[in-house]
Parts: sequence; structure tokens; C-alpha cells
Amino acid sequence: MGLEIWIASMITEELESYLEAHRDEAFLLLHHYLNLGRLFLLHSDLQDEMESFCDQQPRSTLPGSELATVIRASQEAIANAPWLYFAVRPGVAHWYYLRFHVEQRVVEEIPVAEFLAFKERQVDGNDGGWTLEIDLQPFNREFPRMQQARSIGRGVEFLNRHLSGRMFQSLQEGDRRLLGFLRVHQHQGQQLMLNQRISSVKVLRQALRRAEEYLAEQPQEASWTQVEGVLQPIGFEPGWGRTIARMRDTMQLLADILEAPDPVTLERFLGRIPMIFRLAILSPHGYFGQANVLGLPDTGGQVVYILDQVRALEKEMRQRIFEQGLDIEPCILVVTRLIPEARGTTCDQRLEPIVGTEHSSILRVPFRSATGEVVRHWISRFEVWPYLESFAAEASRELVAELGGRPDLIVGNYSDGNLVASLLANELKVTQCNIAHALEKTKYLYSDLYWRENEEQYHFAAQFTADLIAMNAADFIITSTYQEIAGRKDGVGQYESYQSFTLPGLYRVVNGIDVFEPKFNIISPGADSEVYFPYTETGRRLGVLHEELEQLVFGSPDESSRGELAERDKPLLFTMARLDHIKNITGLVEWYGQSESLRDAANLLVIAGHVQTEHSSDREEQEQIARMHELMDRYQLDGQLRWLGVHLDKSMAGELYRFIADRRGAFVQPALFEAFGLTVIEAMASGLPVFATLYGGPLEIIEDNVSGFHIDPNHGEQVARQLAAFFKRCRHEPDYWEDISRSAIARVENHYTWELYAERLMTLSRIYGFWRYVTDPERTETRRYLEMFYGLQFRTLAEKIPR
Repeated sequence: MGLEIWIASMITEELESYLEAHRDEAFLLLHHYLNLGRLFLLHSDLQDEMESFCDQQPRSTLPGSELATVIRASQEAIANAPWLYFAVRPGVAHWYYLRFHVEQRVVEEIPVAEFLAFKERQVDGNDGGWTLEIDLQPFNREFPRMQQARSIGRGVEFLNRHLSGRMFQSLQEGDRRLLGFLRVHQHQGQQLMLNQRISSVKVLRQALRRAEEYLAEQPQEASWTQVEGVLQPIGFEPGWGRTIARMRDTMQLLADILEAPDPVTLERFLGRIPMIFRLAILSPHGYFGQANVLGLPDTGGQVVYILDQVRALEKEMRQRIFEQGLDIEPCILVVTRLIPEARGTTCDQRLEPIVGTEHSSILRVPFRSATGEVVRHWISRFEVWPYLESFAAEASRELVAELGGRPDLIVGNYSDGNLVASLLANELKVTQCNIAHALEKTKYLYSDLYWRENEEQYHFAAQFTADLIAMNAADFIITSTYQEIAGRKDGVGQYESYQSFTLPGLYRVVNGIDVFEPKFNIISPGADSEVYFPYTETGRRLGVLHEELEQLVFGSPDESSRGELAERDKPLLFTMARLDHIKNITGLVEWYGQSESLRDAANLLVIAGHVQTEHSSDREEQEQIARMHELMDRYQLDGQLRWLGVHLDKSMAGELYRFIADRRGAFVQPALFEAFGLTVIEAMASGLPVFATLYGGPLEIIEDNVSGFHIDPNHGEQVARQLAAFFKRCRHEPDYWEDISRSAIARVENHYTWELYAERLMTLSRIYGFWRYVTDPERTETRRYLEMFYGLQFRTLAEKIPR
């Protein structure tokens, strides 16, 4: 933190010098901010007002000044005369805080706690009252921490350098810990890797030399059973490899680590250790099933993600176990909620095998009332918090019974699944991985500051508390993109937003999560290559579906659709998402309705939500349905827009992308924010040019103007012109559409596949399992603090939510 303090101090000194030399102009701008009469000013407000102010000041010194630099770097300001407080973010995840006394023309740097306290006073008027402060930084002071923003999300690389460096500086201590780790592995009573005959590092070195001498003279394709009579008495057990050649290679990696450890060798060796056979994946909310669930409340991309993830992971686990020379069947259980009122789905079935796997299933555990009765109806993801503790206890028993022992890795999904994963991992002493998918905190402006106003509908206080606990409890965290962790230069990341924030009247967080911790890793998911493949692969196409697709796209309106496309020869602009505010489908419809050039260039096909309000039980979706109808009426879109309130199975969705590609269409993802963007990957894999929001994952998925296009959903008119210009260019340059299509396909094949994802996750689970083992005593303090925070804060908040 020393460099950050020095930079902040230097900027403050330069700012003071500028203010001394240009006091009148500088404080005239600050007075302008105060005179706006707004308590809170966002980054964009500060920028726009400064530019407008400078335009009105001839010969202004402001644009290139230190004050302008501070304002451009400020994420927000609090204005309450005579004070102006600024939260300054000069770089990714680097913050400092300033306050100006505008009347006395004084500036000073302040601690984050003081900034948050001032912010709280604007909301609740509490001046000087005691507030609980959460500070997790002291628990991590001895842990390694990255320094460079470019390293964020590459935690395992940093960790391997640390493990092979600092830990092995004292070779005896590092070797001893590695030896202990190799002796703990077993499966259902079968010892793996090393047995008790290897009692020290010295004995291990001798055993490795004896094994190499013996194995070098054996047939290299021979298996363990042919050499165990010699290897077992000197301390080795199965798990080193399927063949003697593989065993020798693995043993040589270990010998190299003992001789001169380096990060590459350490990762290769740890990646080969047989330690992940049983896996638990937590996803409690929504309707988790394999059919008829998409589009039901709180049920969408996360379900698709997890099912594809499971298939890829089981395949990768089976391959690794085969290479380790073991006869063990991997098992994965997705633990979710059992819902008796299942609405035509399988969500009332306790155990459901996952199609496309051999030993993976969905295990459903019910929510229970305070008196123990099974809760039969669906519950919103914002209201699940009172049920999760008893759900975790019951899930723990069910998991151990089904797996025949505790899992080797627990993966949480979303806020509720991550909290349950934390409870289970703590109880079962298992490595924990978290995947947020999307954190609600950054979706809703000032959701923390005005948590009381949102409490009845969203219960953000419980959710943000759960997030904070789960983030800090996790051994490692998987994100799909860099932005998810640390945002961009001009925007805060989802995880970074938990670094410092306040829930006025409840608690303030001065150090909540450090995105420079090496627990963060970027592993992007992919699209199912059996379903989403290029439109040019005609031999794999599902031609049998084309007649149904023709009817779906060009049919007449009915109870599940509105609009009929009058000019069928136009290319199709296609979008598909949940019908909620963040997905911004109605925003896209409005842009389209207002743009004559875009309406002339393409028809719009929308698959989202329900068409009839009475078919939805979600308030936000009902509002969006009403707005869709109002927009279609206002702009008279029924001949140019086809709106389908249907939910397609994967095969139909995959062929629809290709069906639209045949007609030289495009896919648009107009979300105000998108954590990753699976539909973007699916469309690109199918060869469909994609326009997608630059807020979130698509910014990293798409190479702008190469494999697709970035759009800014805050500037709809510009997006409409962008889309219209694309279709116009494609009419005059037929090869242009093909170029974008080919680049999109190549981008997905090279970077976004489930095979790459599964291989990386399995390697990470082993490395972080080792890290957990060697640092477990040092983590006790953190665990105890989180347990206290859970018991005194989360439980209280959860109990207040009506069941």
C-alpha cells in the first residue's frame, strides 16, 4: 500500500499548488458543483459539468490542470455546502479520498472511513454516532499480494511464483509441507501417491532415485500392477501415472521441485495429483432442471452454464483419472432446491441424472419453514436468505450420503450458492471455489446507500453481507472476465465495489475485499460445441427444424407472440434474453422504433419473457411486458418486429442462430450491464455477427470491428446508426459480413470452449487445495472473524425477512 499512499500524497501536493495559483477559477468550478443542488454526483456528472463549465470560460486553465485530473479520476462526489468530498480512483482498484472546504478554499486527504461517514450523514442524518466498521485487511497482512493491475485475475500464476519462491526459501520447511500434502490423498480407503514408509524428505529423495533406476529398465507402456511389488515397499502408491513413462515423468517433476522449485514445474506437478474425484456444485435458487425451466423466475443462463460445466468437468476428471492410472469413476452432484410446486418441470424430483454424463446428477434439497415443514412454492432469489442455513445442514448430510464421503471440491454459484458453499466447506474442511455470475450490488445505483428503501423488495443488506462473507471465505474465485473483478480505468468492477462501501445505520466496510489477492482467476466459459457450431457446417445442421423455425419467425401472431414480419426478405436483427430492466430489451425496441434507417435495413426478432402480462409472476417482467406493448403501439412496429414469448431448447436455439446467419442477419445484446454474455458466445460460435454492450464481459469477448462490435446502451441513437450502417455496408460489400462471421467463429474456438475451462478449473482446484493445506493454520483468525460476522450480522438480517 506504500506506493498508493505516495502517489495520492504527490497528487494532493500538486493539487494544492494549482489551487494556490488559480484559486478563483478552481473554486468557481467547485461552487458550481455545490450550486447544482444534488447530494451525490456520479463520475459522468462530474465530467459533463466540468466540460460545460470550461466551455463557458475563455482561456481556462482547468482542462490540463491537476484539479481536472482529480475530477476525471473521481468515481463519485458528495456535495453538501460548504463541503465537497471526492472518491478518487486514479487507476484500477487504487483509491484515495479528498475533501474541499469550498468557502475556506482548503483541500485535504481523508481516510476512507471519514468519507463513508460523511456519506452516511447525508442519508440518515446521524452525526457522530458509533457505527460498526468491517476491516478484513489485517487478516491478510502476511499473505502475498499482487501489485500490478495487469496481474489481477491471474492469481494462480502469482501464487505458484510465491509457493515456489518464499515457501521453499527454507527448503526443509517447504519440502516438509509438500511431503505432508502428498501423504494425505486417498479415495475410499485406498492410499494414493505415498504411504507411511516415506517418513521424511530425505527418505523421499532416496525413494525417487531408487524408483527411477528400477522404472528405467521396465517396459515404458507397462502399468502400475506390473511394478507395484517393487514400488509399494519403498513408499509409493497408485496415482503417479497410467504407464511407467508417465510415472517417471511425474516423479521427475517432483524431484525437480525438491532440487530447485520453479512455478511452471510446480503447476505441472500439482495438476497431476489425484485429489478431485467427488465434486459438489451449489445453485439453490430458481428452477434448476434440464427442460422447461428457462424463462421461469430467476432461471436463465446460470442453469445452462452449470449443466455445460458439469459435462465438461466430468469428461476432464475422467481423463485425468485415466492418466493417473486409477480405476475410479468421478461423481458430480449439483445441489439445488427441491420445489414441490414444480410447474411442469422436474424440480420436484430428489435425484435426476444429468443427460450427457455417466455419474453426475442433480440433487434437490427442500427449503423448510421455521417449524420444519417443506416449503412448496417458488421463492425469489432476493428472499431465500432465511432458508439457507438449514438448507446447508440438510444438503451436507445428503451430499455425504450420496457421494459415500465428503466432496473433494465445493463450487458455489451466485450469492446464495456461494454462502452455502462457505458453510459446507467450513464444516467439511473442503476446498471452496466461488463463481458469482453477477453481483447485484453494481446493478442498482446506490443499492448499498439506500438499502433501507430497497429492503422490502430486494433485501440487499442480507445479500451484500452474504457476499462479503463468501468472498473472504473462498479459497479461490472464478470470474469470466477481468471487468468482473476490477472493471475498467473509468469504471469500478463488481468485486472491487465491495472494497469499501456503507450500509448506513448497519455497518460500514473500510476494507472488504482486495482484488489484488491471488484468489481471483479468470476462466471464461464456452458454448456447447455440439449445439452451437458454425452455420457453414451443413452436414451437422438440423434441417428437420427449419419448417418449424420458418413458422416461429415468420408466422402470424398468437397468444405467445406479437407482430408479423411483412417484408420477409430483409435480414433479421435478433436478440434473446430475460425481459428485465438490466437486459434492456425495451431499450433496443425503442432505438429501433425511432430509427427509420434501421427499420428500413432489417426486421427485428425478439425472444424475451412472456407476451401476456398475466402469464408472468415477476413484477419487473410485468412492467417490461407493458412497456413492450406500449412501444410497439407507439411506433407501429407490428409489421417489422416479431416478439416471441417462448423458451427454446438448446437444439432449437442453436439452429435458430444459424437460420438467421443464412439470411445474413446479426445478433444484438443491448444490456445495460452483462457479467459475461453466454448468448454472445453462442451467436459468435454459430457464425452470426454480434453487437454487444461494452459494459461487462462482451467488451473482452469481442474484438471491436474484428470479431464483432461494441455498443454503448446509454447512447441508443448511436447504436441504431451503428446497426443501420452495418447492414448497409453488408449490402454493398457481401464479403464484409463473411469476414466478421469468420473472425467471430475463430475467436470462440481459440478462447471460449468448455474444454479449456474444465482443464483450467481442475488444475486450479489442485493448486489451491495445496495452498489451503499449507496455510490452514494462518487462516484460522479470518475464519473466526467471518463466523462472528455471520452469527451477529447475517443471521439477524436473514431472520427479519418474512418466510
